[in-house]
Amino acid sequence: MKLVNVHVTNFRSVEDSEEFEAGQVVCLVGKNEAGKSALLTALAALNPHPSTPAVFDKERDYPRRHLASYSERHGQNAAMAVVTEWSLTEDEQAELDELLGKGAVGPKVKIQRRYGEDIECASSIDWKIVISTWFERFGLTEEDIAALESPATTSDLLTALTKLQTPTEPQTKLRQHIEKYGNATSQLNKFIQENTPRFMYVSSYDRMDGTVQFDQIQQLQSQGLLDKDEHRGKKLFLEFLKYAGVSLEELLKQKTFETYNALLQAASNKITDQILEYWTQNPDLSVEVKVAAGMPGDAPPFNAGTVARARIYNSLHRVDTPFSERSAGFVWFFSFLVKFAQVKNDQNPVILLLDEPGLTLHGKAQADLLRFFKEKLAPHHQVIYSTHSPFMVPADDLASVRVVQDVVEMKGNRRIPLGTKVRDDVLTRDPDTLFPLQAALGYELTQSLFVGQNTLLVEGPGDILYIHALSDALRRRKRQGVDSRWTICPAGGIDKIRPFASLFAGNQLNIAVLSDQAAGDKRKIEDLRKSEILKAGQFYTVAELLGRPEADIEDLLAPALFVEVLNGTYALPAKHALTEKKLEEADLQTTRLVKKAEAYFKLLPDTISMLDHFAPAAWLVRHAEMLDETTDAVNETLDKAEMVFKTFNAMLKG
Repeated sequence: MKLVNVHVTNFRSVEDSEEFEAGQVVCLVGKNEAGKSALLTALAALNPHPSTPAVFDKERDYPRRHLASYSERHGQNAAMAVVTEWSLTEDEQAELDELLGKGAVGPKVKIQRRYGEDIECASSIDWKIVISTWFERFGLTEEDIAALESPATTSDLLTALTKLQTPTEPQTKLRQHIEKYGNATSQLNKFIQENTPRFMYVSSYDRMDGTVQFDQIQQLQSQGLLDKDEHRGKKLFLEFLKYAGVSLEELLKQKTFETYNALLQAASNKITDQILEYWTQNPDLSVEVKVAAGMPGDAPPFNAGTVARARIYNSLHRVDTPFSERSAGFVWFFSFLVKFAQVKNDQNPVILLLDEPGLTLHGKAQADLLRFFKEKLAPHHQVIYSTHSPFMVPADDLASVRVVQDVVEMKGNRRIPLGTKVRDDVLTRDPDTLFPLQAALGYELTQSLFVGQNTLLVEGPGDILYIHALSDALRRRKRQGVDSRWTICPAGGIDKIRPFASLFAGNQLNIAVLSDQAAGDKRKIEDLRKSEILKAGQFYTVAELLGRPEADIEDLLAPALFVEVLNGTYALPAKHALTEKKLEEADLQTTRLVKKAEAYFKLLPDTISMLDHFAPAAWLVRHAEMLDETTDAVNETLDKAEMVFKTFNAMLKG
C-alpha cells in the first residue's frame, strides 16, 4: 500500500490541516512552532511502529481551546484525528478481490483513526458484489437466495441466515464462514490492519557508542534491555557491525588470528565504502573496526573482557581517533546511515517520519543526506520529513515540498487562530515560512543562472555583446568564433571575479576568465592567480593576449573601427565627429582606446551623452553588417578576435 493523501484534524495545533498529497519523499517546511512535529506525531499514531509508542490521548492531544466543548462538537462520536487515502498494489487488489469479490473495493482505500478507537477502513463497499460473490462461492441456489429476502449488507445477510429454521448445506456453510471470519466490513478492516504500513516517527536520533564491551552487550541483549534509551547507542553498534557485514556472534566464534583479522578488515572496508558514498565532506577518512582485550587502565567496563571499537583513520593527517571524538555532524550522519540502512530489513512495510533530521550538518552534508533519502531510503520506504533548513529543501523537486503554517485570522483587533495548515502549492505570504524556500531557490539559482558547465567570465555585459558580434562575423567568414559550449557570464569587474569563481567552484565547472587590465590591476591579477581558485592557464587579460601593458575588450577593435562605432552610437555632429587623430591625441598617457574616448567625451558639450561601455557594444550588434566589410580595420579586428577565441576554445572540456 502507498500513502496518497493525508488529512489531520483535532490534534494539538492542527485543528484542520486540510488534505495534502503525500509522495515517495515529502518535505514539510515551515518555521519553528508552525506545527510540523504535530503533523508527524498525528500521522504516526494512525498505525505506529513498535518503536513509536504513539496514541491519541484526548486530554493531552485534543486542541486545548476546544476541549471543554468536546461533547458539543462531536456528540456521541469520538473525534476524528487523521484520515488517509492509500493506493493498493496489484497483489493487494487481487487479494481483496478474492476475499470480497472483484470490484467490491476500489483501487484506493480510506483509512482513519479516531480518539480512543482502532484503525479502521472508511472506504465504501459494494455490497451487491460481495453478496453475489459469496452466493456463488458457496453454491447457493435460486431458492436458497430467495429465502434470504434480498439482504442489503453482509450483516443483514448473517441475520437472515441465522433466522432460517432449516438451512440448506450451502446456507449453513456461508453462515459459518461469516461467523468465523466476520462480515465484509470486519474482513476489510482485518485486511487493512494486516497490510497498512507502520509509521516510524523519529525526533531524537540515536548516536552510536564508539566502544562496546562484549560481555556487557551480550548480557543486555539477553535481558532485552538494548531498546532502553540509555543503551540504544550500544544497540546501534551491533547494527553497525551488521551494516559492515559481520555480527557479534561471528566475531566471538573465531579461533585463529588470520581469520579474525580478515573478518575485521573486510568489515572495515565495507563500512568505509558505504559511509563515504554519502559522506563527501572529507574523502580522506576510513572506518576501522578493532577488537582487543580490555586494558587495565581504561574506565570500566572497558578495562576487562573483549572490547570492540570503531575508530576513524584520517589518511591525510595519518592519525586515527575514537569515533566518539569526531565532529557532532559526522557522528550524527554515521549513526543515521547505520540505523536507517537496517530499517529496510523490517518484515512489515514502514513509512519513515523524520522530524528535523540533520540539524548538526553542514549545508553540503545536508545535501548528501537528501541524496541518501532519495537513493537508499525511497526505494524501500515512503519518507516524510520536516525541516526549516534551506539546504534540506529539494530545490530541484519543489513538487515534493509542503508548506506548513500556523494560520491566524484577524477579526477587528483580535487574532483568531485557525491552526496549522498544510499547502501543496508552496505559496504563502508569510516571509518567515517562505525563507527556507527562498534561500534554497536562491542557492540553486546561483548555481545555474547565467552559468554552464563551461563558463567564460568577462567583466561586464558590454564585453558579452562585443564577443558575440565579433564571433558571429568570424563564423560568417567560415572562421573560428567563440565555441557555443561557452556560457559567457558577466562577473562585474576584476575585484568580483574571485568571489564569483568561489561561489560556483563546488559545481565542478570549467571556469575561464577574460579580463580587462588597467595600470593598477597588476597586483590584483597576481593575487587572483596565487589563490588557485582557477586552474592554471584559465585566466587571461586582453592586455596579455595583445602583448600590451594594459588593454580592454574595446582594444580588440582597430582604432578606425572603434571611431566609426562611437560616431554611430552617439550620432556625433560633424563639428564634434571623432577621428583617429582626435582619439589618439585625447589622452597621450594611455594606449587604451576606451580611456582615450572617455577623455575626448569630457571635452564635448553637455548636450552629448557621456561615454559608457555598453551603448557602443549594443550599437555594433545592431549594425553587425559593418563587420562584413573587407577594410583593413575590420580585418585587423577579426584577426585579433579570432586569436583570443582560439585561446579559450582550447580550454574546453571534451
